[in-house]
Amino acid sequence: MIKDIPSGAPLKPVQLSASFNLPAGTGTVASGSISLTKGMRQTRALEAIKFAAKTSHTDFNLFALGRSGYGRHKAVLSILKEVALARPTPDDWVYVNNFAAPHKPIAIQLPAGLADRFKKAMQDLVNDLANDIPALFEAEAYQNKRRAIEQDFGGQHEKSFNDLMQHALEKKLVLLRTPMGFMLTAQKDGKPMKPEEFNKLPKDQQKQIEQNISEMQTELETVLKQIPKREKQHRSAVENLNSSVALEGVENAIEDVVKEFGNIEKIAKYLEDVKSDIIENADQFLTPDPEVRAGAFPVSTTQHYKNPQYFMYSVNVILSNQSQVGKGAPVVTEELPTLSNLTGRIEHVAEMGALLTDFSMIRPGALHRANGGYLVLDVMRVLTEPFAWDALKRCLKTQQIAIASAQDRLGLVSTISLEPDPIPLTLRVALVGERALYYLLMAYDPDFAELFKVQADFDDDVFISKDSIEHFVQITKGIAQESDLLSLSKTAITKLLTEATRLAEDSEKLSLNLGKLSDIIREADFWAKASSAKTISGKHIDMAIEQAEQRASRPRELTHEAITRNTLMIATEGKSIGQINALSVHEIGSYRFGRPSRLTARVRSGKGKVVDIEREVELGGPLHSKGVLILSSYLATHYALDVPMSLWASIVFEQSYGGVDGDSASAAELFALLSALSECAISQSFAVTGSINQLGEIQAIGGVNEKIEGFFDICDARGLTGKQGVLIPYANIKHLALRPRVIKAVKDKQFSIIPITTIDEGIELLTGTKPGERGKAGKFPQNTLNNKVETKLVNFAERLREYATPIVHKRKKGENAKSKK
Repeated sequence: MIKDIPSGAPLKPVQLSASFNLPAGTGTVASGSISLTKGMRQTRALEAIKFAAKTSHTDFNLFALGRSGYGRHKAVLSILKEVALARPTPDDWVYVNNFAAPHKPIAIQLPAGLADRFKKAMQDLVNDLANDIPALFEAEAYQNKRRAIEQDFGGQHEKSFNDLMQHALEKKLVLLRTPMGFMLTAQKDGKPMKPEEFNKLPKDQQKQIEQNISEMQTELETVLKQIPKREKQHRSAVENLNSSVALEGVENAIEDVVKEFGNIEKIAKYLEDVKSDIIENADQFLTPDPEVRAGAFPVSTTQHYKNPQYFMYSVNVILSNQSQVGKGAPVVTEELPTLSNLTGRIEHVAEMGALLTDFSMIRPGALHRANGGYLVLDVMRVLTEPFAWDALKRCLKTQQIAIASAQDRLGLVSTISLEPDPIPLTLRVALVGERALYYLLMAYDPDFAELFKVQADFDDDVFISKDSIEHFVQITKGIAQESDLLSLSKTAITKLLTEATRLAEDSEKLSLNLGKLSDIIREADFWAKASSAKTISGKHIDMAIEQAEQRASRPRELTHEAITRNTLMIATEGKSIGQINALSVHEIGSYRFGRPSRLTARVRSGKGKVVDIEREVELGGPLHSKGVLILSSYLATHYALDVPMSLWASIVFEQSYGGVDGDSASAAELFALLSALSECAISQSFAVTGSINQLGEIQAIGGVNEKIEGFFDICDARGLTGKQGVLIPYANIKHLALRPRVIKAVKDKQFSIIPITTIDEGIELLTGTKPGERGKAGKFPQNTLNNKVETKLVNFAERLREYATPIVHKRKKGENAKSKK
């Protein structure tokens, strides 16, 4: 039950959870899904997305910020896909060989849908040439011309040697071919003269023979010098013949490719380079392919372009939008935004212990696939991948996609690599991430603010209204339909609405955490099917919520077990001075639960210091310390104003072995201090949560539902007495969305939830003693709690003054004695 505040008029009944009147016609019929972009009032975020999608300015990229599970990705993709339909399909891109500088592949832009056709045309060209060129060189016309060249060269060569040999015979010499070359020697009877025969000749005859050999040697050298020149002429003649034959074949084969793609300037230039290279290296088409000879199909059907010797004429399609033609611009997501997955990569192949590559091993990245459209990325994943964030910013700033590997950036690998032409970049990047990441990037990355100028900030919740409830109903039904689940009954939707208010921690709002709601609906579908139900009802939603909590509740159960077994000392009955049950929330992963903690305060005379033991041992956070300082200020400015604050007090969370932060226990700490000062016992049947300000007002806190349920579960385990309850800030009433077990206990008057607005209201409920207000004389009424507190503080001041007086007298007496001497 909700108790009345003694110092004011009785409270109106407080609603412990939201109630809903569903629109007429809400039932079990599953309707079509409705996008978040059309409902739930995310107007600010959705308009920002539309603006970023439609603006032409290159630096107006988008950052969709909000909490995970609230439909950011779905909303961004939905709007971008809708806008992309009205945009033109972007062009295709290919890389081709640079015959002049093979390490610098050439990027060529083609109209959408032509890249694959161009690749196929080049494959057909290679196949045709691989079949046609050998046929041309095997033709009788070529063979006749080649024989004529060979005969001409052979005739000239033979005539030169015949003339030389005839001249040698005239001089009675013979020309011999030896392994060491040609040799001239004298002859006798048509045979080479032996050395001993030569030595028997007269000296003048020997001298004449030697002179003849010398003359013929000079003539032989002249003939031999003419051989390389003739061979060069022969090769040139053969090459000219081959070129003319190859030119005829290449021009015929390439004519169709030129007709289809020659209107593109870069392709026309490339085809000229291809023609020149093929003509220059026509012999590579004459090398027999053993696989072709051994194949089962005719040579004319062989895919010659797959032969590595023809790779230089292939086309590496980096981006083909053939399937996208007529469907607008692409919308691409990259789940693993590594450096290579974003900007592309250059692959290598190991050969003879070395890593080799060429233009055909260039692979595209997400920026290539999204070029001309939209790229959606999770910012956390980009930031956690080495070099990815820097590469993304560089590409956006330069408006070019330059491929670079992490190895190149680090200088770890020294191997053959490429320098492909950078591809012009025109796209809109949409980052999706948490608010904290957005603000951190804004604060610490100067480039971020220049490149991502549009923020789409998604709301966490929406106020309950007729429209928002209708949208909620449609969305939940859409989730069921998209996942092929059983339809939702009216009671199931009502339960989901109640859970949405709990997730929002506000009974006047609905949470937009669609991910969590989707999880509940899908688990409820499992329980519904397990019980052979035809629809998902309210009890199945309850079952899904309970089971999800049960799976995650081991830490809560261990804590509750320690309390119920009195390992952790928490009193739920009786009274005690300077002791109170404070409430806190523990969050482990995605699971939150509340638990009570014993908070104690001790006081004595001192110099006006309130000791926060948690802070002294560095377990208290700054917000908790702030709360302690505020209650110290309240004491100093509310009581014993005409005497110095002469209090020493200590506050501690008993059996607390972890960090404490937040100011939601500051009201409980002050209640414990007031109890210790007034010596008025606090009822241990109550637990308290709430923060205070210097005026003694109780302020709203977070996690009110978990805190109430945490204390309730302890009381329930020990047995509800009807006297137990929780004091909460009045401002938190609108945040109540309690579980059915607590609501039932309150309705049965077994448990109380008491909203308070001031310290005086709370201390009276806890101690049963009137706090009292200052009268015209500036005094609190006798026997009121405030009077007892002030009296105690005045007594502390008097005691401290009495303690200090003898010391002052002794000092003065000593000074007088010194002056007499």
